[in-house]
Amino acid sequence: MRIFVTGATGFLGSYVAEDLVAQGHDVAVLLRPGTRPWRLGAILNRLNVIDGTLDAPTALGKGLRSFAPDAVVHMAWRGVGNSERISKDQARNIVDAVELADLAADAGATIFVGAGSQAEYGPYDRAITENDAPRPTTLYGIAKLASGLMVERRCAERELRFAWLRIFSTYGPKEGESWLIPSLIRTLRANGHMALTACEQRWGFLHARDAAAAVRLVLASPAAQGTYNLGSPDAPPLRDTVRRLRDLIGAGELGLGEVPYRPDQVMVLAADVTRLEALGWRPALGLDQGLRETLAWYEAAE
Repeated sequence: MRIFVTGATGFLGSYVAEDLVAQGHDVAVLLRPGTRPWRLGAILNRLNVIDGTLDAPTALGKGLRSFAPDAVVHMAWRGVGNSERISKDQARNIVDAVELADLAADAGATIFVGAGSQAEYGPYDRAITENDAPRPTTLYGIAKLASGLMVERRCAERELRFAWLRIFSTYGPKEGESWLIPSLIRTLRANGHMALTACEQRWGFLHARDAAAAVRLVLASPAAQGTYNLGSPDAPPLRDTVRRLRDLIGAGELGLGEVPYRPDQVMVLAADVTRLEALGWRPALGLDQGLRETLAWYEAAE
């Protein structure tokens, strides 16, 4: 299959590109001018590169038509950091996604898979199913929800099979340093003190490699349409996870309870992945194995 991937230089997007290449697919990625594609270093010479940006659709459309993809996987997103999730610029992502659906259809693609987010749901005190009512609390979550709804409608009009993966917490080597697990590894390995909430949340972490395998499965499954939760089927107490990582590192100190919960703190981040499991997906990496692998990558990267 010929597959075009946006956001491939990002954390999860790089895993998707690697997985698709490893499975023998012909993959093209979008590279913005000045981007340093360090996450793709191991496979860059096996990729087709389309230079451009999502907000320059004419040039991007030309590159897409030249590549002639069978499918498009849309992983790119402006403003994923916590401080950017309340920015009005989130609205620009909606236009990007809808425009990309049209460009995909014009280039002959028949499949569109997009990366949504658990933020579309807002807080729940239990595992979330795809039938639960979305009630996002951030502009990020609202923009993800609107993008999914609008692209689904546009794909129906343009006769593309559409799937929207609402992604819960992922982790693994190459993750951005501002996120929890890399921050813990960096601080504790330096024998530092990591201030945290009481970590009473139930929080499911899914290795990025398992998430990428799910994307590939959805691409390959003709019956895969609509919204799917993509996350860990297990959501242990966050306190257990951070203590396990601290024990693996063998250094540093956890300051549990030193940071107050936010007013909108999500206390349960658990995905019901029954729909995805019906396609034949299950995570291959347990949390302990994944944490060991992630820690080993950061140690080797020094």
